Amino acid sequence: MTMQTQTSPGLWTLAWRRLRADKIAMVSLAIVTAFLLMLILSASGMIAADWEQETGVSYAPPHFIGADAPAEKADAIQTSPTENPLDPLKDVLRELRQTAAGNTAGQTEPLDFYSISDPLAKEMADINAELAKSGKTTVAERANTLPFGADKWGHDIIKKTIKGAETSIVVGLIAAVLATLLGTLFGAFAGYFGGRTDDFFNWFYSIFTSIPYLLLVLSVAAVLQQKGVSTIILILAFTGWTGPFRLMRAEYMKHKAREYVWAADAIGATHFRKMFIHIFPNVSHVALVQVSILVVGFIKSEVILSFLGFGVPVGTVSWGSMLNEAQNELILGKWWQLVAATTAMAVLVTAFSMFTDALRDALDPKLK
Repeated sequence: MTMQTQTSPGLWTLAWRRLRADKIAMVSLAIVTAFLLMLILSASGMIAADWEQETGVSYAPPHFIGADAPAEKADAIQTSPTENPLDPLKDVLRELRQTAAGNTAGQTEPLDFYSISDPLAKEMADINAELAKSGKTTVAERANTLPFGADKWGHDIIKKTIKGAETSIVVGLIAAVLATLLGTLFGAFAGYFGGRTDDFFNWFYSIFTSIPYLLLVLSVAAVLQQKGVSTIILILAFTGWTGPFRLMRAEYMKHKAREYVWAADAIGATHFRKMFIHIFPNVSHVALVQVSILVVGFIKSEVILSFLGFGVPVGTVSWGSMLNEAQNELILGKWWQLVAATTAMAVLVTAFSMFTDALRDALDPKLK
């Protein structure tokens, strides 16, 4: 008669069971997965590859708003602006208005600015005819409305938001991984060796934490004076390692006195092997949670940097650069780019934050 041996589930199996039982965590995981899938498709060029194509007119509104009425535009153009008494050109502008009023005095109907023929219509017709003869496509006409609107240059907002998500998420993920690696490495040395090594890393940690985080990020960005995705990743990774360092240092100080570390020392294991082969697997859940927390913070930091002009260079789109453009568009009443960028960022950050909280609770061994 053979006895069946039952093996107890490990840490990751128990964590997955607790995570799967949390409905909010699973919905958040589905949203984060959808964003990551969208990132992969965008990076491979399967979607939003033609986001720079000028498919709509300048500031084309969304479909549910409809195109602007020409009569309203004409009335707005014909309305004379209030004269500024401090304008040095006020006399010249007054003469131009009087001349325009005299030219239209004999007309029975108001001047329709939208009835003026296109001065380049004949040239564009010739170009389209030549392209048609050569078998190439003609110059496409721009749409008056788009599903989610267009920006100043006629770029489709939904495609621009997807491409911006690619930049922001990549920056957040890579910077979070690098910052966690630095914090884990520094924390492992400080917590395991202690003494002067611990004093040195604590002094280094105190320098970074004594400066407000956002001010530190902006100062490093101003010193580098090089815009680019890789520069932003290095800035965020170099300034964001302090949180993982503090937690990993405490974990290594606690685990280096455990019996399994003493047993490894008794069989002649090296310091490196004890630190990263024996201790690290038992504290890896802390590093994983720190990565997920830093991703949210770094996405918001990238948005702030790009909004202030320290982020991505010209020609690269991100959520931060979209918000930077939207602040000028709001003056003109064009709000759809702002809504698209903020909605996408809010959905991802909220889902990632809720998933991080659930993951932290699932990996806590004290919770059964």
